[in-house]
Amino acid sequence: MNASFLTNWIRLIGSTSLGVVERLGYAVIFLLRCIVRFPKLIMRPSIIVQQLYSVGVLTVVITIVAGAFVGMVLGFQGYYTLVDFGAESSLGLVVALSLTRELGPVLSALLYTGRAGSALTAEIGLMKTTEQLAALEMMAVNPIQRVIAPRLLAGIITVPLLCAMFTFVGILGGYFIGVVQLGVDSGVYWSTINDGVDLYQDVVNGMIKSVVFGVIVTWIAVFEGYDSYPSAEGISSATTRTVVSGSLAILGVDYILTALMFRF
Repeated sequence: MNASFLTNWIRLIGSTSLGVVERLGYAVIFLLRCIVRFPKLIMRPSIIVQQLYSVGVLTVVITIVAGAFVGMVLGFQGYYTLVDFGAESSLGLVVALSLTRELGPVLSALLYTGRAGSALTAEIGLMKTTEQLAALEMMAVNPIQRVIAPRLLAGIITVPLLCAMFTFVGILGGYFIGVVQLGVDSGVYWSTINDGVDLYQDVVNGMIKSVVFGVIVTWIAVFEGYDSYPSAEGISSATTRTVVSGSLAILGVDYILTALMFRF
C-alpha cells in the first residue's frame, strides 16, 4: 500500500512537472512569434495607438489616484518614524527612494495587471470563443500579427509610463502631507531628493523593473486569452489565472531584479 501510494505521488509530480514545462515552452514560443512581428507594426501605428488607449489611457486614473494615496501614506508613516530620530528633514528622500526603487514599479504593475491585464485576457478569450480569431485565419490574416502583437507591444510601452506617473504623483502626495500638513521645510524636502536619488541606481533601475514587469504581465495576459478554453467558464478561469500568475510573477521577479541590481 505504501509503495503504491508513493508511486502514484511520484507519477503525479512527474506528470504535473512535464505539463508545466510543456506549457511554459509553448508560452515562450508564443512570445517569440509575437516579438518577431513588432517591426511590421511600425507600418501601422494606428493599431498601436488604439491599444495604447485601451490598456494605458484607461488605466491612468486608477494609477494616479493610487499613487497619490500611497505617497500620502508614506508621508505620514515616514514622518512619524523619522521624527523619533530627529531626521524628519529626510522625509523627501525616504518617499522618493521608496517609490522609485520599489513601490512605483511594483504597485503600478499590479494595478495594470488587475485593470488592463484581465481585460486583455477576457477580450482575446472572447474573440476566440466567438471564433473571430478563426475568421481572421480564414481571411488569410494572421491573428498574432493583427490582434496579439499590438496588445503586447502596447503593454510593454504602457507600464513604464504608468510607473513614472505613479512615482511622480506619489512624491507630490508625500510633499502635501510632509510640507503642507506636517510642516517640513519645502526646500529641504526637494533638496534631499535632489541630493539622495541617483539617476542610474534608483530611477533607471526602477524603470528597468517596470519594463520587465510590462513584458511579463502582458505576455501572461495575451497568452492566457489566446490559450483559453472557448467557453464562458474558460474565459473566467483564464482571467483569474492572469491576475494571480501576473501578480505572483511581479513579486517574484522583483526580488530577483532587486538582488541583481544591488549586487552589481
